[in-house]
Amino acid sequence: MATGAGEPDPSDIPVLLRHARGAYGNTVATMLAGAGFEDLPRNGPFLLGGMANHGGSAVEMIQALGVTRQAASQLVDTLVLRGYLDRQTNPRDRRRMDIELTERGRAAAGVVREAIKGVDRELTAMLSPSELDGLRAGLRALSAIKEKAQTVRDPTPW
Repeated sequence: MATGAGEPDPSDIPVLLRHARGAYGNTVATMLAGAGFEDLPRNGPFLLGGMANHGGSAVEMIQALGVTRQAASQLVDTLVLRGYLDRQTNPRDRRRMDIELTERGRAAAGVVREAIKGVDRELTAMLSPSELDGLRAGLRALSAIKEKAQTVRDPTPW
C-alpha cells in the first residue's frame, strides 16, 4: 500500500508483521505435530529451542519470552509433567531449582531447530543478503522500541 505521493503507508508494517509472525510458528507447530510432539504448550517450542540452541538457562529463556512469573512457572510445570524438562534441586543452593532438557525435550528442540532452518532457507532464497540485513536491522529496531516502552511502563525487571 502507498499513500498518494507514492510513499509507503506506515500502517503496512503492523499489518505485514501480523501476517508474517506465523511463518516460523506455523512451520514449527506443523513439524512438531508430525514428529509426535503435539502436546507442547504455547511458548514451549521457544523455551526448548532456546535452551538447546543457545545453552541458556531456563530463566534466561523465560525472560526472553516476556511472560509473568506465574505464566513462566506454569509453562515449566507443564513441560516437566509432559516429559520435556527435568527439575532438580541445585546442589550448591538448595533453595534453587535447576531445569534441564530431557531426552524428549532435546528431540523436540531438534525438530524446532530444523523447522527454523527450513524457514530461514526459504527466506534466504527469496531475499538478497542486503534485504535480509535490512530485515534484521528493522526487527532489532522494533525490539528496542518495545523494550524502551516496557521499561517506561514497568521499570522493575523480571
